[in-house]
Amino acid sequence: MAAQELIADIGVEMSRFPTAAHLVSWSKFCPQTHESAGRKKGKGRGKGNRWLAGTLARIVFSVSKADTFLGERYRRIARRRGKSKALVAAGNSVLTVVYQLLSDPQAHFRDLGADYDGTRINKDRRARSLASQLQAPTGQKIIIPHGKAVLVEPETA
Repeated sequence: MAAQELIADIGVEMSRFPTAAHLVSWSKFCPQTHESAGRKKGKGRGKGNRWLAGTLARIVFSVSKADTFLGERYRRIARRRGKSKALVAAGNSVLTVVYQLLSDPQAHFRDLGADYDGTRINKDRRARSLASQLQAPTGQKIIIPHGKAVLVEPETA
């Protein structure tokens, strides 16, 4: 049903949109930024097609509980930034997928999986980052040789 509503709202002819970003911008399902005197102010999203926005919201809420890439994307952003921003970000991703599928008839959807972002994190770099965050308030030097954290005593002069 949601696919029918999406096609009714945006059509199947994607040649009028050069890229997926153009489709997202046309649908007003991307955050707006207003800049004045060098200061950037977030203004939410624009007033686009409310039927398309409702359809995208239903799609995002249905995948938000699923163990998929889009579901994990929604949950990760919702923890950090809030549910409304996560809805716009995941809706943006849904529109990008729809654009890719409609613009290329040979394309097939393949979910990246819920652990996609976790597999792309360099564990050594993340450990060094956490160690440096711990060093700032405590003043102790932490090094991580061979995956084990070691506290180095400061030299007394």
